[in-house]
Amino acid sequence: MHIWVDADACPGVVKDILFRAAERTGQALTLVANQYLRTPPSAHIAMVQVPPGFDEADKYIATRVEPSDLVITADIPLAAEVVAKGARALSPRGELYSKDNIRELLDLRNFMDTLRSTGVDTGGPAAFGPSDRQAFANRLDRILRAKPGMSTTPLS
Repeated sequence: MHIWVDADACPGVVKDILFRAAERTGQALTLVANQYLRTPPSAHIAMVQVPPGFDEADKYIATRVEPSDLVITADIPLAAEVVAKGARALSPRGELYSKDNIRELLDLRNFMDTLRSTGVDTGGPAAFGPSDRQAFANRLDRILRAKPGMSTTPLS
Protein backbone atom coordinates (compact mmCIF):
# COMPACT_ATOMS: atom_id res chain seq x y z
CA MET A 1 0.00 0.00 0.00
CA HIS A 2 1.17 3.48 -0.89
CA ILE A 3 -0.34 6.43 1.00
CA TRP A 4 -0.97 9.50 -1.14
CA VAL A 5 -1.85 12.85 0.46
CA ASP A 6 -3.69 15.66 -1.30
CA ALA A 7 -1.56 17.93 0.83
CA ASP A 8 -2.35 21.55 -0.08
CA ALA A 9 -5.31 21.81 2.30
CA CYS A 10 -4.49 18.90 4.60
CA PRO A 11 -4.28 20.03 8.24
CA GLY A 12 -0.77 20.02 9.71
CA VAL A 13 -1.83 17.77 12.58
CA VAL A 14 -3.01 15.14 10.06
CA LYS A 15 0.32 15.33 8.21
CA ASP A 16 2.12 14.84 11.54
CA ILE A 17 0.02 11.72 12.25
CA LEU A 18 0.86 10.42 8.77
CA PHE A 19 4.59 11.10 9.20
CA ARG A 20 4.65 9.12 12.45
CA ALA A 21 2.60 6.29 10.92
CA ALA A 22 4.90 6.02 7.89
CA GLU A 23 7.94 5.77 10.14
CA ARG A 24 6.28 3.27 12.49
CA THR A 25 4.98 0.97 9.74
CA GLY A 26 7.46 1.54 6.91
CA GLN A 27 4.59 2.49 4.57
CA ALA A 28 5.46 4.69 1.60
CA LEU A 29 3.91 8.14 2.03
CA THR A 30 3.85 10.81 -0.68
CA LEU A 31 2.55 14.33 -0.15
CA VAL A 32 1.42 16.04 -3.36
CA ALA A 33 0.96 19.82 -3.40
CA ASN A 34 1.24 22.95 -5.55
CA GLN A 35 3.70 24.44 -3.09
CA TYR A 36 6.81 23.02 -1.49
CA LEU A 37 6.13 21.36 1.86
CA ARG A 38 8.77 20.38 4.38
CA THR A 39 8.80 16.73 5.33
CA PRO A 40 10.89 14.94 7.92
CA PRO A 41 13.96 13.18 6.56
CA SER A 42 12.86 9.61 5.92
CA ALA A 43 13.26 6.84 3.38
CA HIS A 44 9.48 6.35 3.57
CA ILE A 45 8.30 9.94 3.07
CA ALA A 46 8.38 11.92 -0.18
CA MET A 47 7.01 15.25 -1.35
CA VAL A 48 6.00 16.00 -4.94
CA GLN A 49 5.45 19.59 -5.99
CA VAL A 50 3.12 19.81 -8.98
CA PRO A 51 2.75 22.86 -11.23
CA PRO A 52 0.38 25.60 -10.12
CA GLY A 53 -3.12 25.18 -11.41
CA PHE A 54 -6.56 23.92 -10.59
CA ASP A 55 -6.62 20.25 -9.52
CA GLU A 56 -3.01 19.53 -10.54
CA ALA A 57 -2.36 17.60 -7.31
CA ASP A 58 -5.61 15.67 -7.80
CA LYS A 59 -4.65 14.75 -11.36
CA TYR A 60 -1.20 13.61 -10.26
CA ILE A 61 -2.63 11.34 -7.57
CA ALA A 62 -5.50 10.01 -9.72
CA THR A 63 -3.14 8.87 -12.49
CA ARG A 64 -0.84 7.02 -10.08
CA VAL A 65 -3.15 5.45 -7.50
CA GLU A 66 -3.34 1.65 -7.44
CA PRO A 67 -6.14 -0.50 -5.96
CA SER A 68 -4.10 -1.31 -2.84
CA ASP A 69 -3.37 2.38 -2.11
CA LEU A 70 -4.85 4.86 0.35
CA VAL A 71 -5.49 8.50 -0.53
CA ILE A 72 -5.98 11.18 2.12
CA THR A 73 -8.18 13.94 0.72
CA ALA A 74 -11.09 16.22 1.52
CA ASP A 75 -11.76 16.58 -2.22
CA ILE A 76 -14.91 14.57 -3.01
CA PRO A 77 -14.35 14.36 -6.80
CA LEU A 78 -10.82 13.01 -6.21
CA ALA A 79 -12.19 10.55 -3.64
CA ALA A 80 -14.76 9.39 -6.22
CA GLU A 81 -11.98 8.72 -8.77
CA VAL A 82 -9.95 6.86 -6.17
CA VAL A 83 -12.88 4.68 -5.10
CA ALA A 84 -13.73 3.96 -8.75
CA LYS A 85 -10.19 2.62 -9.18
CA GLY A 86 -10.70 0.26 -6.25
CA ALA A 87 -8.43 2.14 -3.83
CA ARG A 88 -9.37 3.64 -0.48
CA ALA A 89 -9.92 7.31 0.23
CA LEU A 90 -9.99 8.80 3.71
CA SER A 91 -10.89 12.35 4.69
CA PRO A 92 -8.70 14.27 7.15
CA ARG A 93 -11.68 14.04 9.53
CA GLY A 94 -11.58 10.22 9.46
CA GLU A 95 -14.48 9.55 7.08
CA LEU A 96 -13.81 6.60 4.82
CA TYR A 97 -15.18 7.18 1.34
CA SER A 98 -16.61 4.01 -0.20
CA LYS A 99 -18.76 2.78 -3.07
CA ASP A 100 -21.65 2.90 -0.61
CA ASN A 101 -21.38 6.60 0.20
CA ILE A 102 -19.40 8.37 -2.52
CA ARG A 103 -22.34 9.01 -4.89
CA GLU A 104 -24.38 10.66 -2.13
CA LEU A 105 -21.40 12.75 -0.99
CA LEU A 106 -20.67 13.84 -4.55
CA ASP A 107 -24.32 14.78 -5.13
CA LEU A 108 -24.39 16.80 -1.89
CA ARG A 109 -21.15 18.56 -2.83
CA ASN A 110 -22.54 19.45 -6.26
CA PHE A 111 -25.82 20.67 -4.73
CA MET A 112 -23.96 22.92 -2.28
CA ASP A 113 -21.78 24.21 -5.12
CA THR A 114 -24.93 25.11 -7.07
CA LEU A 115 -26.35 26.94 -4.05
CA ARG A 116 -23.12 28.92 -3.62
CA SER A 117 -23.10 29.86 -7.30
CA THR A 118 -26.57 31.41 -6.90
CA GLY A 119 -25.37 33.56 -4.00
CA VAL A 120 -26.60 31.45 -1.08
CA ASP A 121 -24.23 31.57 1.88
CA THR A 122 -23.84 27.91 2.82
CA GLY A 123 -21.25 28.53 5.51
CA GLY A 124 -18.26 26.28 5.60
CA PRO A 125 -17.04 23.21 7.37
CA ALA A 126 -16.75 23.27 11.13
CA ALA A 127 -13.30 24.05 12.53
CA PHE A 128 -10.97 21.06 12.64
CA GLY A 129 -10.84 19.94 16.25
CA PRO A 130 -9.50 17.27 18.59
CA SER A 131 -12.37 14.87 17.84
CA ASP A 132 -11.55 15.10 14.10
CA ARG A 133 -7.88 14.42 14.83
CA GLN A 134 -8.80 11.38 16.94
CA ALA A 135 -11.26 10.04 14.36
CA PHE A 136 -8.60 10.30 11.65
CA ALA A 137 -5.91 8.66 13.78
CA ASN A 138 -8.22 5.80 14.78
CA ARG A 139 -9.38 5.08 11.23
CA LEU A 140 -5.85 5.28 9.84
CA ASP A 141 -4.63 2.89 12.51
CA ARG A 142 -7.36 0.36 11.63
CA ILE A 143 -6.48 0.57 7.94
CA LEU A 144 -2.76 0.12 8.60
CA ARG A 145 -3.39 -2.85 10.91
CA ALA A 146 -5.62 -4.66 8.38
CA LYS A 147 -4.22 -7.81 6.87
CA PRO A 148 -2.54 -7.24 3.48
CA GLY A 149 -5.08 -9.36 1.60
CA MET A 150 -7.89 -7.19 2.99
CA SER A 151 -6.61 -3.86 1.66
CA THR A 152 -9.74 -3.09 -0.38
CA THR A 153 -12.25 -4.17 2.25
CA PRO A 154 -14.03 -1.14 3.73
CA LEU A 155 -13.41 -0.67 7.43
CA SER A 156 -16.14 0.94 9.48
